[in-house]
Amino acid sequence: MGFLDIAQTPLAPGVSPARIHYREAGRGSPIVILHGGWGYDMYPFDRQIGALASRRRLVIPDRSGYGRSPSIDALPADFHRRAADETRAVIEALGLERPTLWGHSDGAIIALRLALAMPDRVSAVIAEASHYFRRKPRSRGFFESVIANPASTDIMRLHARAWLQIGEDAASDADDFYDGRLSEIFVPVLIIHGARDPRTEPGEIEALRSAATAGGASSARTRAGVRVEVLSAAGHSPHSESATADDVTRLAEQLIDART
Repeated sequence: MGFLDIAQTPLAPGVSPARIHYREAGRGSPIVILHGGWGYDMYPFDRQIGALASRRRLVIPDRSGYGRSPSIDALPADFHRRAADETRAVIEALGLERPTLWGHSDGAIIALRLALAMPDRVSAVIAEASHYFRRKPRSRGFFESVIANPASTDIMRLHARAWLQIGEDAASDADDFYDGRLSEIFVPVLIIHGARDPRTEPGEIEALRSAATAGGASSARTRAGVRVEVLSAAGHSPHSESATADDVTRLAEQLIDART
């Protein structure tokens, strides 16, 4: 484990420098793991670290508001964009050369947005339990219950409020997190999704698949390759669920090993 200082982060305005906490294991070409909205400890990557650390360097930063990184008082509706900017600063501060980005849930949105923003600086993307639609009517009751639950942590409440605001701000039910540009990512992408994911809207997996694979056989995007794996036994965290953790590790190893 370690800390690094970045000059500033849009997730914690006014904090300068921002001291970001990160976990690290292994050696080799880098993999940056981006945690979901409840933090790394809720859905750890223990099995994947055990399988990959002998030949890959795994770096797992806590975003501001999580773990031992700077605390925050608010999580705005554009937090995915802000988190992508922070993650980019972390990658640059650590000098990571074209890492594979492995994002879970909110982290998957961040990983895909980074691949759009810095296409020459990313080797590949694993997008696990990602989100496509900004508006999540199926999850509205869930977010409201998180806010009302006295056992919820501060960051869980901030996160739930932010997601409710994202839905309010969405232009339509079809409004997506990638501004219609998902097919412009030309690095290899592995999409892993649980068929039983309760945070997935009806038709969302299909919309994500269609958007990611759009472009036709002649496009550079298609040549790079998009693989979509929907695991029938998985819920919202396939990598840490006992029924699917080993399957996820195997799928990730296939993508990562093909890059070297």
